[in-house]
Amino acid sequence: MHFGNRLLALTFISFFNITHAEYSDVIYYNGTIVTINDKAPTAQSVAIAHGRILAVGDRASILETKGKNTLMVDLHGNTMLPGFIDAHGHVSLTGLQAVSANLLPAPDGEGNSIASIQKILTQYAHGPIAKSHKIIIGFGYDEAQLKERRPPTRQELDAVSEDLPVIIVHQSGHIGVLNSKALQLAGLSQDSLDPEGGHIRRESDGKTPNGVLEETAWFLAGMQLVQPSPKDYATMLLEGQKLYAKFGFTTGQDGRSDENSNKTWMTLSQSGKMLIDLVSYPDITLPFTESMMQSQWVDQDYHGHFRIGGVKLSLDGSPQGKTAYLSKPYYIPPSGQSTDYRGYPALADENVDKYVDRAYANHWQLLVHANGDAASDQMIKSVDKIVAKYGQADRRTVMIHAQTVREDQLDDMKRLAITPSFFGMHAYYWGDWHRDETLGPLRADRISPAVSALRRNMLFTEHHDAPVAFPDAIAILDAVVNRRTRSKDILGPDQRLAIDVALKSITLWAAWQYFEESSKGSIEVGKLADFVVLSDNPMTIDPNQLRTIKVLETIKEGHTIYKLSTKQIKYIPPSRQ
Repeated sequence: MHFGNRLLALTFISFFNITHAEYSDVIYYNGTIVTINDKAPTAQSVAIAHGRILAVGDRASILETKGKNTLMVDLHGNTMLPGFIDAHGHVSLTGLQAVSANLLPAPDGEGNSIASIQKILTQYAHGPIAKSHKIIIGFGYDEAQLKERRPPTRQELDAVSEDLPVIIVHQSGHIGVLNSKALQLAGLSQDSLDPEGGHIRRESDGKTPNGVLEETAWFLAGMQLVQPSPKDYATMLLEGQKLYAKFGFTTGQDGRSDENSNKTWMTLSQSGKMLIDLVSYPDITLPFTESMMQSQWVDQDYHGHFRIGGVKLSLDGSPQGKTAYLSKPYYIPPSGQSTDYRGYPALADENVDKYVDRAYANHWQLLVHANGDAASDQMIKSVDKIVAKYGQADRRTVMIHAQTVREDQLDDMKRLAITPSFFGMHAYYWGDWHRDETLGPLRADRISPAVSALRRNMLFTEHHDAPVAFPDAIAILDAVVNRRTRSKDILGPDQRLAIDVALKSITLWAAWQYFEESSKGSIEVGKLADFVVLSDNPMTIDPNQLRTIKVLETIKEGHTIYKLSTKQIKYIPPSRQ
């Protein structure tokens, strides 16, 4: 090794406090390395030591870090990128999805009719979870893809079981359906009133619940029936992490987390059972959040791969479920609603101001769920008032989903430093539904307008909102680059992202959203050795073939946490080199 190179390597080692690491622990070579670093976009090889990146560059210079104990990893021509970063999702609910009956429609499941849902739930009823826990849970039904174009009724779920509670969750997570037994256990009857920000759908008599619960009615009643024991919850959260790792994510988010999930994350982190880094954002409206935000877990540093990053506020529902709060009426209103139906807010304006004020006063990073543009108006107006009171600062406030934001709202968001995190996967999963049912052609073409944000030089992120969709980074790329619907229509072609921008939105810019751009999001010296290895290079593959890319391996701080096949990547131990 040249003296200058050795001195440079030792400088990096000293600066990042990597002791006894003059040489690398692992060298990756013989693959395409996409760094997401504009100054050096590609590299031939990467060396790591003690979980961080020691060197990036051409193979000859990287081999100068090789010692007698260095592990050589032949990538066999596959592509390495920085590990994907979840800009918004719900890892704890992904765990619930993992232990529920899969009711998703094609291509992610077989739930394309009410009869198929009944069949799937009946099969699940004979399985170990239903038998041991005396409950039947299904996740992912979507009337937009059901043959009947409506949710199942309580009577249709009674056909699966009258003795056990049957609970199914809409793919959005904002709506659920309960059978008669579950309604009884939830204490819902003809006398039950709609809670603020929610709705209990009724039968033709206008009184009897038909089983469908929307928004806060669902969260307050239906979700309470599926609360697991602490042991089962820990197992669920581990399964959620495994699913994230399978899709190449090394950092996940638990958005709108509650007391049970946060206590379980703490237990897992203290017992060394975390696979990925997890950032939690407790629901600011819950009583426990105030004390939680005073705890040691509120930190920029992870404790056993877990930390609390800020708080979450939810202002409306989902456009696919026709509960998002819009400024103009739905294209086709839900059954029983008038033609001027626009959805509804979760909170009155004065309550929005109260919670935004609390977050800004305490310098908590604030994530705000706003799907409909009327909900976006609520957020923008509130932030405008509160910024005038406390000042702007570097808060990195995020509008989660931002699906129907208008051009004038993007101008306001830039002025107020509100970062949009778009749910661009809607273009594929619900693009046809939005065009024909919820928004109409003109508004649907502008859903998740990331290019409009880019024109304003705004940083933004893209997310999957798991378990609303699988935590599939490749599916995100396909959706935002192509904006192709299930019917092969192109939804808003002028809003299609270039692949390099799309990749930044789930790596470097997502790291920035978390205040972690100095340690994650690109393959650069000193950053964490968080990588994903793919079967093809998304930068050069035909964009129409993006969905064919497979995640071969996920690496967290130098340790493999998921591997598809041992045949794709060859590890050469020092004894055989």
